[in-house]
Amino acid sequence: MPGYKSDRISEDIKREIIAITRELKDPRVADKMLTIVRVDIASDASFAKVYVSALDGIETAKTAVKGLVSATGFIRRELGNRLHLRKTPELKFIADDSIEKGMEIIKKLDSIAAKEDGENTDAD
Repeated sequence: MPGYKSDRISEDIKREIIAITRELKDPRVADKMLTIVRVDIASDASFAKVYVSALDGIETAKTAVKGLVSATGFIRRELGNRLHLRKTPELKFIADDSIEKGMEIIKKLDSIAAKEDGENTDAD
């Protein structure tokens, strides 16, 4: 599925997985600041890699992935019911630390900006 169709399906799957995870009662998944970073779908739509990240770090994401793996059947069934796809893809959840890295970059940029502001006030 080149181009637009695969992008649209992956975004639809991402949106629905986010909604479904909010309904889960598993303590490994519930009450966590989880984010579905992206969904990569195979060309024949039979497999999908779901990248999960957490604000608390990679360990929290790994714990949440274990909970999501145990709920894969439920999530797949709900995806099929909500999206009406011809073939509901098999889901593989992968822990990702991109949010944690992004927060580190923001902190570094803020510290650089604070240093520059300090230097600018000394020059005045």
